[in-house]
Amino acid sequence: MRAVILAAGEGTRMRPLTENRPKVMLPVANKPMLEYTLLAARDAGIRDILLIVGYRKESITGYFGDGSRWGLNIGYVTQDRQQGTGHAFGMAAGYCNERFIAMNGDITVSTAHLKKLQARNEDAIISVKQVPNPAAFGVIETNGGLVTRIVEKSPQPPTNMANAGVYVFSPCIFDAIGKTPLSPRGEIEVTDSLQMLIDAGKSVGYEVMAEDWMDIGRPWDLLTANELMVKAMKPSVEGEVEPNATLKGPVTVGKGTIVRNGAYIVGPVVIGENCDIGPNCFIRAYTSIGNNVHVGNAVEIKNSILMNGTKIGHLSYVGDSVIGERCNFGAGTKVANLRLDEKNIPAVINGKRVDSGRRKLGCIMGDDVHTGIGSLINVGTTVGAGAAIGPGALAQGEVKKGAQVFRHSMNG
Repeated sequence: MRAVILAAGEGTRMRPLTENRPKVMLPVANKPMLEYTLLAARDAGIRDILLIVGYRKESITGYFGDGSRWGLNIGYVTQDRQQGTGHAFGMAAGYCNERFIAMNGDITVSTAHLKKLQARNEDAIISVKQVPNPAAFGVIETNGGLVTRIVEKSPQPPTNMANAGVYVFSPCIFDAIGKTPLSPRGEIEVTDSLQMLIDAGKSVGYEVMAEDWMDIGRPWDLLTANELMVKAMKPSVEGEVEPNATLKGPVTVGKGTIVRNGAYIVGPVVIGENCDIGPNCFIRAYTSIGNNVHVGNAVEIKNSILMNGTKIGHLSYVGDSVIGERCNFGAGTKVANLRLDEKNIPAVINGKRVDSGRRKLGCIMGDDVHTGIGSLINVGTTVGAGAAIGPGALAQGEVKKGAQVFRHSMNG
């Protein structure tokens, strides 16, 4: 069986992290999230993959190539304009003349679940996950093992079985997509196409996911996904760990990395290649550190993602944050991650202030951001790519791409 995976979108709700890369290439435990989906497909016996690409597609094609490095055969189709999931899956019409797996590239899926799907024989199958907050998702209604209705996000959903974004389609889906009208938001939705199949009497089944599942829709979801993936990694140490450094629990250290004396690292933690860690720093659980990263003297990092090439100067603190590539923190930069009243932390997404649902959240920072010595970043702050936060300055709310924040000025 073949698989078609959607990887064309920017992920506007993930800004500023997607200002320089598509959403599916954001790192989780030092791998692009799309890589986990491809590995799950491979381990389920699927070798032929078609990726639907678009926004900044060169980062995807350049990283995965023809897929041979992973034992896969990867092809690409470009969706120049994002016109909905139905339109995107419809671009595979010339590639799939038999039943195929179809899935979003920004979700987590297990090999075991993909194997279960391949054993089914309905005209289409929708994967669902029972969730405590179904109002945040599209859900299905069922009768006798088949889907009878697909209900998009509703304040009063009829069930708690959320559409997980993983399907099996037979070629009849392409005819349905071709007849599907535009949705109110001007897109061709694959769920509308599936409802057309149901109304036409086709058998549309469902498969409940037993394993952990995530729809990675907002920047802080990366922290939750990172926790899951780091916890599942098998630790290995390929770099140099000096005699008086402490690695406690499962810690991975990549080639060419040096962990200097006095560093104290509590796993699960993954550190990439050619990093310089310490001396005398504290790296706490569920932290992922990319390649070519420097963590200086007396730095504390907690439950965060640091992307490639970033440098965290001495005497700094970073907690519950996602930090982009090539950022440079001046000495004494502090990122707050807990409100004084300990309530949920809001953050600005697409210009709107939303509740993150997290009691602890530091900053979401794009690429190439610089901070001066003693700078402060308040809880839930988003910082756009190329921004600068001056010495002793406080940044909070939203700092726009390329903006500069100076002492005593507040942005947001």
